[in-house]
Amino acid sequence: MIRAGTAADLALLVDLESRCFGSASWGSGLLEAALTADQVLVTTAGDGYAIVRVVADTADLDRIAVLDESRRRGVGSMLLEAALDRAARQGATRVLLEVADDNAAAVRLYDREGFVEIHRRPGYYPSGAAAIVMERVEVADSPPHGTVVA
Repeated sequence: MIRAGTAADLALLVDLESRCFGSASWGSGLLEAALTADQVLVTTAGDGYAIVRVVADTADLDRIAVLDESRRRGVGSMLLEAALDRAARQGATRVLLEVADDNAAAVRLYDREGFVEIHRRPGYYPSGAAAIVMERVEVADSPPHGTVVA
């Protein structure tokens, strides 16, 4: 299950950031701003979260983070579905995201969910990986998987 993030989730998000992204973690200030702006979705199990921002008809999927021990269990798919649903309800007709080209699992997830590559940024990440910029249009066409967002 997925729910809206609240200010009480800040410590959880900081911990998830550190565990999922290490040195590429967002600081508590950015996470707090996302919570304040109602851009965060959190799993009820506390093992993952997503940040999605909507401006006019475009959403930016800024983050999906899932703990290692919860990967390959559909958590990322549920977070993505919830983020797409929230974006569509807020009027987005397209979603943009960036993903490291060496993150094969994430690239497969986004491909499977109808995202297409529109650009590459070589050497974008500190590891030297390129950023793949992906886009999905017709956001509201996401098939339901039974995710509930409060």
